[in-house]
Amino acid sequence: MKVINALNTTGDQYADGAIEQPSQKATWIPDTQSGILQYIRRSTLNLNPRWIFKTGFLSIAVSGLLFTAFPAWCGPPFVTDDPEPVEYRHHEMYIASEQVNTQDGKTVTPMIEYNYGALPDLQLSITVPYVFNRPAGQVEQQGLGDFVLGAKYRFLQETESQPMMAIFPVVVTSNGDANKGLGNGGTQIFLPIWIQKKWGDWLSYGGGGYWINKAPGANNHWYFGWELQKSISERVTIGGEIFHETEQLPADTTSSGFSLGGVYNLDQHNRLLLSVRRALPGVSEQNRFSSYIAYGLTW
Repeated sequence: MKVINALNTTGDQYADGAIEQPSQKATWIPDTQSGILQYIRRSTLNLNPRWIFKTGFLSIAVSGLLFTAFPAWCGPPFVTDDPEPVEYRHHEMYIASEQVNTQDGKTVTPMIEYNYGALPDLQLSITVPYVFNRPAGQVEQQGLGDFVLGAKYRFLQETESQPMMAIFPVVVTSNGDANKGLGNGGTQIFLPIWIQKKWGDWLSYGGGGYWINKAPGANNHWYFGWELQKSISERVTIGGEIFHETEQLPADTTSSGFSLGGVYNLDQHNRLLLSVRRALPGVSEQNRFSSYIAYGLTW
C-alpha cells in the first residue's frame, strides 16, 4: 500500500522564510500501500513530524476475486501491495482517512483513491489526498497533498505451482505545499515488484522496490514488506504484515514496523477496511501509532 520523501509535516518556517531542516531522527510516513500506495497511510515507524517520508504511499487499491462470492481485498488497508489488478473494465474506489500520531503532533489525511481495469492485467490508479497537519503547539496547516499516479501490470498468473507476479510503478507528484508540511517538496518514483500465492482460505503477498526521491536532501531508498491474511467467513478477513525501509535521509536509520487489520464485506460491491500500525520497539527510537479506515466500492 499504502512511500514518502522528505516531507515537512510541521510546516515550520522561520520569519525570514527559511524552512527548518530535518533532524537526525527524522523518518517517513508512507505511506505508504501500498490500492495506489496508501498516502502517508503507510506511516508506521519513528516519525519526526517536522520531516516525513512516505513509503507506504497512497494506498494502492487493488481488487481481485475471493475464495467466496465477495471480491478479495489486497493492498488496503495495508502498506504492502499485491500483484492483482482490478478486473478489465471494472472500477474500484476508496474513500479513506489516515491518522498519524507522534509526541510532536498529528496529521490526518482524508483521501480518494480510484482504480480502473484499463486492459486485461493492467490497472491504472490515482489517489488525491487532503492533508491536515497539526504540529503540537503550532498553527494547523491544511491543503491538497501530493497526488499519486500508478499503473499495475500483472505479467504472471497464479497456478498451483507458481505465484502471481506484477510490477506497479508509481509517481508521486510534488504539488503539495512542502513549506506547510503538505507535500514532499520533490517528485517521487516507486519501482516495486509484487508476488502473491493462495492456499485455501489463506493468502499471502509481498515484495519490495526502490524509491527515487527528488526532494532536497533526501535519499533514494528501498522498501520491503510481506502480508498474511485469512478469510474467517464470507464477510470477514483479517491479516497482518511486517515491513522494512532503508534510510531516507543522510543521518537517518533503517525503520521496521508491523500492521494488523481487517475487512468486512457489506455485500459483493461494498466493504469497510481498518488497520493499525506501529514501529517495532527497539528498532525505531520514536514509536509511532497510526490508523487507517476506509469505505471501498467496486463496480
